[in-house]
Amino acid sequence: MGKPQRLTLKEAVGLINDGDFLTFSGFTIWRRPVAFCYEMVRQGKKDLHLFEVNGGTHTEILAGAGCVKLWESCWVGHELYGKLGEAVARGQVEGTIIVEDYSHAQCVARILAGAYGLPFMPTALSMGTDILNPKFDNFKKAGLRDGSDPKIPLKKYDIIHDSLYDKGEILLMPAVNADWAIIYASQVGDEGTVRMFAHSYVDAETIKAADKVIVIAEEMVPDSYLRQEPDRNIAAGHAIDYVVVQPWAAHPTGSQYFYDVDADFIRNFYQASKSKESYDKWAQEWIFGVADHEEYVEKLGVNRLTKLKANSVLGYSTSVKRGTR
Repeated sequence: MGKPQRLTLKEAVGLINDGDFLTFSGFTIWRRPVAFCYEMVRQGKKDLHLFEVNGGTHTEILAGAGCVKLWESCWVGHELYGKLGEAVARGQVEGTIIVEDYSHAQCVARILAGAYGLPFMPTALSMGTDILNPKFDNFKKAGLRDGSDPKIPLKKYDIIHDSLYDKGEILLMPAVNADWAIIYASQVGDEGTVRMFAHSYVDAETIKAADKVIVIAEEMVPDSYLRQEPDRNIAAGHAIDYVVVQPWAAHPTGSQYFYDVDADFIRNFYQASKSKESYDKWAQEWIFGVADHEEYVEKLGVNRLTKLKANSVLGYSTSVKRGTR
């Protein structure tokens, strides 16, 4: 394979079809591809199927805009800036979003199975919990486990007897192989090598598990530079299909060694997400009120961004006020 194709943000989002199955990089409020999600809202994407090891601010942006039809995960929220996923919860209550619940570790097991090319991952994770109660299989209740969608397993899980060591029952969690992995990266090489600063979570496995991968990087650097320390890279260019270079693409979530989480922005968004009316008002200002991500960054303003900018040695901003003991 050749090196991945470089696209603009709008071009990359244009590849996503209504109803596509997506996974994302990052963890809660860190390294989320928020600029990509904003653009999906602008382009009116709908009926999306999301699988996430955990949800975050980007999830709520999509759910509040009515882009999401199916959501599989264990939790959604904004950490200490907003404990609940108001938009997902509202969609679940109103019946516009079908939610399938797993434990955190079960979500990881499903991604691992997809990354390893296996149909399922054998495990004992969260056995004995109501997650495995058949009456809470919401996809089955909605008639979605009939085999018509190859991305949805025929069963939420299976339980078999261990025939090798006779140690009792074991849980089989079905693999996840999404249509797209949308990955925010700290750096991408000019031939597609991907590097994350700080913890990489399950980003490498998410890349391997998906059919196609779009990387949105804070900056592009020579691949020859990244190859000098290969242990710091999580994917090679042959695993990536498309690359977008977009500074501040994770805002308001954080990107270690580039910028901090924008706490005030997320708090304000969390309050706005508590009703459709207030969400729509917020979206009119921050999503539809700007033509693109460049205008969004301009609207944030240089003073705000300078305050968030991380110290290149410490990895976090020395200007952001933090808690005291």
